[in-house]
Amino acid sequence: MNKQQDFAEKPPSTHKCQHVESVDGEEQGQPQRSYEQQKKNVHEKTMHQHKAFSRNRYGSPCFDLLSMYRKTSAGAIPVEHESSTESEEEEEQPARRPEGSTVQPPDYFQIQNLVKYLEVGDQKATVLALCAMMDLNLMEETCQLAIRDLGGLQILLNLLDTKEVRCKIGSLKILRKMSHSMQISRTIVDMRGLQRLVKTLESPNRDLQALSAETIANVARFHRARKIVRNLDGIQKLVKLLDCGTPNLAQVSANQEKDVEVARCGVLALWSCSKSRKNKEAIRKAGGIPLLGRLLKSPHVNMLIPVVGTLQECSSEESYRITIQTEGMVKDLVKNLRSDDDELQMHCASAIFKCAEEKETRDLVRKYKGLQQLVSLLDKAHNKQLLAAATGAIWKCSISTDNVAEFQKHNALQTLVGLLTDQPEEVLVNVAGALGEFAQVPAIKPTIGKCGGIKPLVNLLIGTNQALLVNVTKALGACATDKDNMAIIQQLDGVRLVWSLLKKPSPDVQSSAAWALCACIENAKDSGEMVRSLIGGLELILNLLKSTSNEVLASVCAAIAKIARDEENLTLLTALGVIPLLAKLTDTTDDRLRHHLAEAIYYCCMWGNNRESFGEAQAVAPLVRFLKSKDTAVHLSTAKALYQLSWVPENIITMYKRGVMKVSCSVLSLLFLVLINAFL
Repeated sequence: MNKQQDFAEKPPSTHKCQHVESVDGEEQGQPQRSYEQQKKNVHEKTMHQHKAFSRNRYGSPCFDLLSMYRKTSAGAIPVEHESSTESEEEEEQPARRPEGSTVQPPDYFQIQNLVKYLEVGDQKATVLALCAMMDLNLMEETCQLAIRDLGGLQILLNLLDTKEVRCKIGSLKILRKMSHSMQISRTIVDMRGLQRLVKTLESPNRDLQALSAETIANVARFHRARKIVRNLDGIQKLVKLLDCGTPNLAQVSANQEKDVEVARCGVLALWSCSKSRKNKEAIRKAGGIPLLGRLLKSPHVNMLIPVVGTLQECSSEESYRITIQTEGMVKDLVKNLRSDDDELQMHCASAIFKCAEEKETRDLVRKYKGLQQLVSLLDKAHNKQLLAAATGAIWKCSISTDNVAEFQKHNALQTLVGLLTDQPEEVLVNVAGALGEFAQVPAIKPTIGKCGGIKPLVNLLIGTNQALLVNVTKALGACATDKDNMAIIQQLDGVRLVWSLLKKPSPDVQSSAAWALCACIENAKDSGEMVRSLIGGLELILNLLKSTSNEVLASVCAAIAKIARDEENLTLLTALGVIPLLAKLTDTTDDRLRHHLAEAIYYCCMWGNNRESFGEAQAVAPLVRFLKSKDTAVHLSTAKALYQLSWVPENIITMYKRGVMKVSCSVLSLLFLVLINAFL
């Protein structure tokens, strides 16, 4: 449409309305007969003036009808049989409103007329009405809801069933804009609009394919919509759009540009759909991964962002991570980290964050010089999304000690410590996780303390974010093996704060805190007195022996083994009933729990009548079964525990009856060595 025509568009209203219902003539104070007469007169006048307006460049009286409507809306004299007074009175009539809304959208009556033209006009009139509707502020919520409530949304969807390509294109252009609203997207799904959109993907017209795919990308932002697309075989149809027929995306001919645009829109739709696990599998089965890998070599940012975004979503699945690694996509992800576009950098870093769960991928990132680029992204601290993605990628890549050494060459540790304050929780989680991995390298532990990293880590212990608490306690536990760091932790009352985390309902937080306490108790100055100074601390840790989580039980048993090395603390543990609680756990088949449980029993046997108490609690016979494990760490700790229990004759009889002498030669040899060492 000619934008120069006199079509005054009113500014959008600042008021929001959740629902706008159409008002018929009688409810507006006008007789129904008047509305029908006006409608009849308009159509009669249009037919009579057909020849007079034949010189119009559109060759259609519908354009003149629309022009007269535009002049009316712009303040010109209205058409015959419709007085200005009636028009003004119509605009003054209140429409039914949802609760809490009292203002109609400024374009309400324009929309009302356009919807009428869409409903009763011929093909050309429909196209003209669609063009006029495009002039409206379709991104404004009140405008969207008005179109929906006046029946325009249903008509737009119905147009997709026609054979007129121009009508379909116009309808899809409007639906593409309106579907940015979640409310409109849900309505489209309720009206079975996705069925029409997915069917349109089969059209040979490339414009229709692109518009339909982009609209699906907007609609498929919630679970039900994504499921419908999958059930309609929409995933397979979208994957087919990715094959743009050109191996070199850097040199695209004019004829291929439309195919590339269709592929881009297809990726946008797959990006939205890939948030469902079943859709990820459907994309893989449809052969989408190689096609995404080909598009990943595109030089255009608007193509790369949805491609990397889709790979990022799918990388939560192990099969995708392995394929991304084997298909050579890691190199392209690292290459695009050097892009000038922050959004593309963010998605690439996020994809690396997920893919770096695999050791081979972490090595490839280092091989392609990606670690240095990740560190450089930390300078963009103003972009919190990019910062979160970069710190996440650094965290996962630092699981490999070789990568930690490379990070240190670029002063990553100092930068990470500086990000422990005044940052969003997502960034803090990743930074704490990275420091926890850095601290696994013995030479780096004292550096963290010297950089001032201990105090901000301790300050984060008062937070509520579970993932953050897990990573912070892991980092502090690793740092606590350094005496200087442990002194700072004690000075800041960090041990009490870590101990208090055992009250948290999250098993992950409980286990992480217990593991950190193991390191703190072992390396603290006068650890026995430190533990006793924590009022209610022993009761709290013993209560966790009733947990249903094997990881919690293993970490608590390890902590008890550290606490029981102090005789006075062991006396208190015994009085609080540690023996029967440990004995109940001996039926476990989890090797990690077996190892630390046997270790705890070994140390708890070293006071009073605890050896006899373990025998009376029937803990000896299950311990013998521990020797059948294939884990040598379980063998060692079990042998130590059985040695302590063997000081009681009744326990020796139980061991013999349970076949302790029938274990494998290797276990017997280990047991024999342990016994000799114990006697020496």
